[in-house]
Amino acid sequence: MKTMTCRQLGGPCDLEHRGESADDVINAQDKHLKEAEKAGDEAHLPARKEMKGRWRHPKKSLGWYNAMKQTFAELPES
Repeated sequence: MKTMTCRQLGGPCDLEHRGESADDVINAQDKHLKEAEKAGDEAHLPARKEMKGRWRHPKKSLGWYNAMKQTFAELPES
C-alpha cells in the first residue's frame, strides 16, 4: 500500500489517497475532485477541470499518467 496526496496528483490540498496501484490513487483523486467540485470548493476546480480533460483525451494525457505511475512506483510502502 502506498500513499500520494492530492497535491502530488496536481490538486491544491494534502489529502492522502492510499492504494495498491497508481490507478487506485488516481481514481481516488478523481473521486475527491468530483466531491470537492460538488461541494463548491473553488480551490479544487482547476485540478478537476484538468482531470476531466485527461479522462476525455487519454492519449494526449499519457505523459501525465506515466509520470504519476513512475512517482507511485518510486514511493516507499506505507
